[in-house]
Amino acid sequence: MIYYLVGLFNKVSYKHIESLQMSICEKYSLYSPDTDLPMLHVTLEVITDPDLENLDACLKNILLDYSEFEVELNGVICFDPPYKSVNLNIQNKGTVYELSKNLNSILSSQGFVVRKNIENWNLHISLANTNFADREWSNSEYLAACNLAKGKNFSETITVCAVELWKPINNNDEMVVKKYSL
Repeated sequence: MIYYLVGLFNKVSYKHIESLQMSICEKYSLYSPDTDLPMLHVTLEVITDPDLENLDACLKNILLDYSEFEVELNGVICFDPPYKSVNLNIQNKGTVYELSKNLNSILSSQGFVVRKNIENWNLHISLANTNFADREWSNSEYLAACNLAKGKNFSETITVCAVELWKPINNNDEMVVKKYSL
């Protein structure tokens, strides 16, 4: 199974980003009113079939050196079909970039299967995509949503306050495997 190591935001940062996520998802009816929107996060690393006990020990050791940190958002980045994903772009610098690279390097050296070619990875926060949506949006809807988000000129500084290990399911009660406070 694939697991995702994600950075989570403090309440103030989350609410600020969530308003943009909600406006896009509501405008294009990606979710029914009774469906929870996907949790906003930044993916720090992707790990395939790990021994969870060994992974937990390794992550605790790595994350000892980190406390809450700020992340610079730099506009919107869209991933074209088949992804049809509208995302906030995170600048590949600072603590978030260092942490992502350290996780990749250390976990790889410890025998975990992690992403290859991490230099080609764009750190981002997914606002809307069709992975867990109630319906797939059309190409024209996706392009309109991308242009709408880009028009908001979203440049902010937000705070990452925790890291979690997730299973790839859209059920907040079942997806969290481990939590790590910073």
